[in-house]
Amino acid sequence: MNNRKYLVASLFIALAFGGCASDEAARTTGDEAGGASAQTAPADSGAASGTALSDRERQRRAELLAQKRVHFAFDSSTIDDEARAIIEAHSAHLAANPQLKVTLEGNCDERGTREYNLALGERRAQAVERMMKVLGVAGSRIKTVSYGEEKPLCQEHDESCWRQNRRAEIGY
Repeated sequence: MNNRKYLVASLFIALAFGGCASDEAARTTGDEAGGASAQTAPADSGAASGTALSDRERQRRAELLAQKRVHFAFDSSTIDDEARAIIEAHSAHLAANPQLKVTLEGNCDERGTREYNLALGERRAQAVERMMKVLGVAGSRIKTVSYGEEKPLCQEHDESCWRQNRRAEIGY
């Protein structure tokens, strides 16, 4: 029971700090900027309450686990609702399989300097890491790495391609 109180208190503290983060001024140079904190409010997974998952819930979780990429907006390391659902599913999978370790790879599109994109990729991987830690995954089981713009999925020079390259990849 005490562990549950500490978990709830930790969640409130994480939310309080996340709400206090300041936004960086918009950049006009075309570099990717950002660094907004990851949002860490977990959704109800059903498994946490001890209830059996329905076939529909199991199928939804399997679909989310099949997604190994979390995408980000331009100039951002903020986790959106779609990414949050994917991270929550992977965190639940890690909780159910304590022998597994995970590597989070941060990536960017080609815009911006190499150094800046490496830093942004790191912030993206760390945003996913922070959320996983809040959801109960031990930090010793998580490794983060940034590839910046070095590992693009798409080689074209347009927004649809850049959108694919702004991501963090989850690997076991």
